[in-house]
Amino acid sequence: MSAECQVTGRVPGFGKRVSHSHRRTSRQWRPNIMRKTYWVPSLGRRVTLRVSAAGIKTIDRDGIDAVIARVQAAGRLSR
Repeated sequence: MSAECQVTGRVPGFGKRVSHSHRRTSRQWRPNIMRKTYWVPSLGRRVTLRVSAAGIKTIDRDGIDAVIARVQAAGRLSR
C-alpha cells in the first residue's frame, strides 16, 4: 500500500536525523495513513479511501460528496 493520502496528497518527507554529536543519518516523516470506508450517497455505494488524519478532518469539514468529486478530478480514486 502506498503511503500517500488520496484526499490531501500527503507523502512521506525525507530528511536527516542530527544527533548531539551532529552526526547525520537519513530518516523519514511518514503520514498517518489509514484505510477508511465511507458511504457516498451520490454514487450509491461505499468507497474505501487511504486517508491521513488531516484527510479525515477535511472529509468531516467539507462532506464526502465534495471530497470524492475533488479526488476523482485529481485522478486519485482507484476503481
